[in-house]
Amino acid sequence: MLRWLLLALFIGVCVGAGEQKKKKEKPQPTSRGWGRNISWVQSYEEGLSKMVESQKPLMVIHHLDNCSYSQALKKAFVAVKSIQKLAKQDFIMLNVVEDTGDYNLAPDGFYVPRIVFVDPSMTVRTDITGKYSSRLYTYEPADMRLLATNMKKAKVLIHSEF
Repeated sequence: MLRWLLLALFIGVCVGAGEQKKKKEKPQPTSRGWGRNISWVQSYEEGLSKMVESQKPLMVIHHLDNCSYSQALKKAFVAVKSIQKLAKQDFIMLNVVEDTGDYNLAPDGFYVPRIVFVDPSMTVRTDITGKYSSRLYTYEPADMRLLATNMKKAKVLIHSEF
């Protein structure tokens, strides 16, 4: 009888320790390393809602955690203060690890990394592109000046239309 009691006690302690460990794990921050000082939305739907409410454009960054191109772009994105400032002040920001499956957010394909802008009328701005003709919405670390220019362009175009 004492053995069964000790066995039950041991199992209870193990289960309790496992539950405590689960509680201590912190959820993935919504920035995912793209800028801690930026207010990130958690989903495309939340981004659309906040965009309409604020009349700020939505910037959607599609990336993968295990993609070397995405990681390089992230480091460059974080390193450029003007981009971080624009993202923080003038955009609703979303970074997506798992694709939404929304063809509107993939005007020329489902590749990563890819950055698209959406205006408050919920229109993807296909006129704001990177420099590559085969993947219009991709940027590389060397393209941060172009990305900053496109962010300013998105801000001006969208605010002048609304």
